[in-house]
Amino acid sequence: MRLLILGTGWMAQEHARRFSAIEGVDIVGAVDVDPARVGEFADSFDIPNRFTALEEALAWGEFDAVANVTPDRIHHPTTMALIAAGKPVLCEKPLAENFGKATEMADAAEAAGIVNMVNLTYRNVAALQKARQMVQAGEIGTVRHVEASYLQSWLVSKFWGDWRTDPKWLWRLSRGHGSNGVLGDVGIHILDFASYGAAVGIDHVFCRLRAFDKAPGNRIGDYGLDANDSFAMTLDFSNGAFGVVHASRWATGHLNELRLRIYGEKGGIEVVHNLDGSTLKACVGENVENAIWEERDPGTVETNYQRFTDAVRTGVQAEPSFRHAAELQKVLDLAVVSDEKRAELRANAETR
Repeated sequence: MRLLILGTGWMAQEHARRFSAIEGVDIVGAVDVDPARVGEFADSFDIPNRFTALEEALAWGEFDAVANVTPDRIHHPTTMALIAAGKPVLCEKPLAENFGKATEMADAAEAAGIVNMVNLTYRNVAALQKARQMVQAGEIGTVRHVEASYLQSWLVSKFWGDWRTDPKWLWRLSRGHGSNGVLGDVGIHILDFASYGAAVGIDHVFCRLRAFDKAPGNRIGDYGLDANDSFAMTLDFSNGAFGVVHASRWATGHLNELRLRIYGEKGGIEVVHNLDGSTLKACVGENVENAIWEERDPGTVETNYQRFTDAVRTGVQAEPSFRHAAELQKVLDLAVVSDEKRAELRANAETR
């Protein structure tokens, strides 16, 4: 498979490393509007062709698929151009800035009949995949309650750098610089982690968003610090289960941790993923009576990069798809409206 990488930032480097490790994948081109940046990126990964515009790469055309690792606002126009050219796309999250644009992308890809995927990276966590398999196999019975959290502490810890002086963090705190806060940054990840792991769809959402004062006048230079720092939402799932999902950048002691608890009629499952790795625990069978949790071996799973490669080679669509990402974006968009209206909103038009 001949791959073109669109974008050259940190995540593009991760794509280059991952795809380079897959047998039979050749990264044949890279695109960035900055000639120096694309040159340095291409040299680092021995990429023979470099372009400063997507139009140039499309005119050349000697590639089979594309990894779209551009900034969020660029996903829609570039992906639509790639779809029109008949090129399979693995797009970074979020698929688009809003549900309307994400739906356009999903509709176009499906109409063109091309492979389309979104890089929801926590699908690569074996413990999450195993948890979903356990739910689908009926090991915990019908799911009744789901609890999920995504906790970070970079507003109180300098482990990742100092947000007060580093633009790569400051912009994430400023709506004027294009940020939708922690909801826009990690919301799609934890919603997918929760609903995919529990194998249930999302029907209704109620959300509260909160931005806290962080500097005099809540501003540092050109950056107004008004993007949400924390969110908490309650969800109704398609099978009638209830869910609580929250995320924060103020979670002291948690550098980057996702946690999922799934409770059913016959047992429970817990998944924890952080910088130390992942764990999967279950309380099922005879252990339910005495609340004993046992760790499970989740095995290994293929990455999104491998699944995309296989899908392009076979022409068979794989998950997570554009359509799935669009549905998650709908929930995120509704979460903002829910906070504004202080109201529960329906995410699935088929529910009442």
